[in-house]
Amino acid sequence: MKYFDTLKRRAPPPAAWLRRASLSLAHKSGLAAALALMLLLSAPAFAQIGDTTYRLRDPGQETRAREIGKELRCLVCQNQSIEDSDAPLARDLRRIVREQVEQGASNEQVMRFVHERYGDFVLLRPPFRWSTLLLWATPALALLGGLFAIWRSRRLENTTGIGPLELTEAERKRLAALQGDPKA
Repeated sequence: MKYFDTLKRRAPPPAAWLRRASLSLAHKSGLAAALALMLLLSAPAFAQIGDTTYRLRDPGQETRAREIGKELRCLVCQNQSIEDSDAPLARDLRRIVREQVEQGASNEQVMRFVHERYGDFVLLRPPFRWSTLLLWATPALALLGGLFAIWRSRRLENTTGIGPLELTEAERKRLAALQGDPKA
């Protein structure tokens, strides 16, 4: 009993401990900033990688579905495959592809199924046909248009006679005076 009495006498009251441990406002704001920075930097650790909702159980089938998905364009994003896009339509297309793969369809059958439903635009590499000729020719036409614009601007520059002009004698003297040339 005597031992417990000495412990009671030596322990500081809770309010005294709290006063000693209290931080100044500057320390509190610095601590809050450090905590916020740590939370911000740790955010990628909590990020979900890919859509895990419609994963196939068989890893081989999942790999096939991903390969097919990389060949299909997201109709919302337009420059991403459905595997890279987070759009709801891309999610639906991923689900359709996985359902087809799970049912045993080949890669060509799945691509044909999606192509029949959504047309040439859904393919990241559309087939070369008359209907897709402009799509395939656009990069070459843009390059030719740029080269033509450069050629035309240089041709106009030569015909207008605007080029390097000679300074008059008065302008040369003024330039020399501004530069501090002692000959002026």
